Amino acid sequence: MNDSTRYKIMQNREFLKGHGSWDVGAEPTDQQQKFPGTAPVKTPGSSCRISLPTDFADIVRDISFMKLLENRVSRRSYDDWELSLKELAFLLWSTQGIRKFTGENPRITFRTVPSAGSRHPLETYLFINRVEGLPAGLYHYLPDQWELECLDADSDFEEELTRALCGQHFAAAAPVVFVWSAVPYRTEWRYGLKASKYILLDAGHVCENLYLACEAIGCGTCAIGAYDQECLDELLGFLPGPSAETDYECAVYVASVGKIKG
Repeated sequence: MNDSTRYKIMQNREFLKGHGSWDVGAEPTDQQQKFPGTAPVKTPGSSCRISLPTDFADIVRDISFMKLLENRVSRRSYDDWELSLKELAFLLWSTQGIRKFTGENPRITFRTVPSAGSRHPLETYLFINRVEGLPAGLYHYLPDQWELECLDADSDFEEELTRALCGQHFAAAAPVVFVWSAVPYRTEWRYGLKASKYILLDAGHVCENLYLACEAIGCGTCAIGAYDQECLDELLGFLPGPSAETDYECAVYVASVGKIKG
């Protein structure tokens, strides 16, 4: 290992411990400076909206929690069957569903997953290939509205998505590809330089819920961390490059979803 690689590894290890300091004298966070926080969800940008089902009792299998844990594996091969809209709605609710709101400026959400300081910096985007009643295309989950907004319908993203996922065609061709983005300022507002670590921990919470929720309805998923950042961000319509703007957004995690092959 050369000195340059060793130094980069050391930097990455320091990142694991979280940047910044709680020491007296550290720069105050925006919350400490009484700056207003941001909204916990993005404002919809499309007039094309799809209401989602809210009752999932008939699709969740009668299976013990122990069995869910025992059966949970990464699945890269899927049946050609469509997911139903109800199945998709269940997976969305399980990973980012809002149980209640509280507070003002900023408004706080309590969801089905934990998040540092209940800041919930993640947004959910979906590349949909095969979901009952939905045209193929790119969608965005609106957890406060129980809706999907269609960002680009009737488009075939398979080739571009395969390239963005570093050649992982099994994922790009899945019935649904979940992409979680981060809006970092939601967490930075409270935690400053330590926010990046917490955001990535939050992404782990969300994806584990997806694994368990998939097992509960006979679906499989595979978490994906290997992707081309610029390519994927461009597909999602995010501005390229680093930015200090409070609305900056970038992809942080991906997962393919489909029916388990019987």
